Amino acid sequence: MANTYSWDCNTVDTYPTQDSFSDVVYNVHWRLTGADASGEHSATVIGTQTVEVDPDNFTAFADLTGEMVAGWVQAAMGEERVAELMSSVDSQIADKIAPKTVTKTIGAVVELPVEAPADAPADEPAPAE
Repeated sequence: MANTYSWDCNTVDTYPTQDSFSDVVYNVHWRLTGADASGEHSATVIGTQTVEVDPDNFTAFADLTGEMVAGWVQAAMGEERVAELMSSVDSQIADKIAPKTVTKTIGAVVELPVEAPADAPADEPAPAE
């Protein structure tokens, strides 16, 4: 079964005023999260996307929703970029399900003494106070 995706686009940068408008969104901090069908494995990519203000269809800040802004972000990115991001999330999920590499530790950590090189200057005594 295919992965499912969700967009979080609730954090934005605004101009306090621009032209005759207040709290004008110009940059969106987005997060795209995908999850496999079981919900056991997920992955996230994050970024920012600038958006253009449409004075003919301006929406007051108080009336904005995350879904509305996610639509702006996806439109500004274009279908190809959105598909690339989803593919990246898919790859991360696939790697969690069937990792290609695994980092492991051999035995217990052993602290080895470190000796100063032979040509290092001897420690000087601390100055007297």
